[in-house]
Amino acid sequence: MNRRLSMLCLLLSCVGLPALAQSWPTKPIRIVLQFPPGGSTDSVARILAQPLSAALGQPVLIENRPGADGAIAGDFVARSEPDGHTFFLASNTPMMQVPLLKKNPPYDPIKSFAPVSLVGRYVYVMVSTPALPAKDVGELLAYARANPGKLGYGSYSGVTQLMHTQLQRAKADTTLVPYKGEGPTVNDILGNHVQFTFATPASTLPHIKEGKLRALAVLLPARSTLLPGVPTAAEAGLPPLTAGTWAGLFAPAKVAPEIVQRMSRELRAAMQRPEIRERITALGFELAGSTPDEMSVFMQEQLVAWGRAFRDAGMNPE
Repeated sequence: MNRRLSMLCLLLSCVGLPALAQSWPTKPIRIVLQFPPGGSTDSVARILAQPLSAALGQPVLIENRPGADGAIAGDFVARSEPDGHTFFLASNTPMMQVPLLKKNPPYDPIKSFAPVSLVGRYVYVMVSTPALPAKDVGELLAYARANPGKLGYGSYSGVTQLMHTQLQRAKADTTLVPYKGEGPTVNDILGNHVQFTFATPASTLPHIKEGKLRALAVLLPARSTLLPGVPTAAEAGLPPLTAGTWAGLFAPAKVAPEIVQRMSRELRAAMQRPEIRERITALGFELAGSTPDEMSVFMQEQLVAWGRAFRDAGMNPE
């Protein structure tokens, strides 16, 4: 009798799994970002939200919660109700920099979240204000060495912080100015309040074409098709970025696996639509989806790579 009862419970639980996936979602879905509006991640999220809303039958809303290197947004999602209605579209900053460089991080990137899918990889461009008398990377570094502390460097992510540390080790004495996101950083370079940074084409390309920003290098192994005349980091003499720059979608850790699987499928289907790919590629963002299991493996690999990159740059937990 006990064995029959156990078998019946198991059968009922298996029947319940597809039913849960079919009934979800029952209300609007929030995708939380660590950045304010106006940057690459925000633009990508808003483009993907449209086909996701149609596929899931509920509005997909973008919620910006910037600050603390993404820890505010990450902590909010990690503590959210695991009912499949709150997700985190995170860059490598909150998922790598926060846990690796904070002695008491508010969450664990592996234990606090359920990976849904890789979303893609960023292209970064080193840009400066044309007001500087430096037309390439070599001249900018020479100017920084001759004028220690006078150049302001806008930093808003793990990538920008890591590159600033590497420039400092190359004896380029610049002042790091922290920002909550890419958009405000670029705006201040346009106003010559800070002089340079690394940013994505989403926020810089129109200004580069208009001559309001100067593109000095791209953080890619080969030149970008969006900026074919701009040298790579290696060509420009910059120290290499040895860890990946990416964005992924995550849910709170205890979300039902069938919800995670369905969200992953719908997201990857949206990314395969030609009109979606065209709009996002124009931003300088390279779409790349994955299964939840593949994203889990990717996260483990990236924690090793970013840990090594931070150690090599002399960046330790604080």
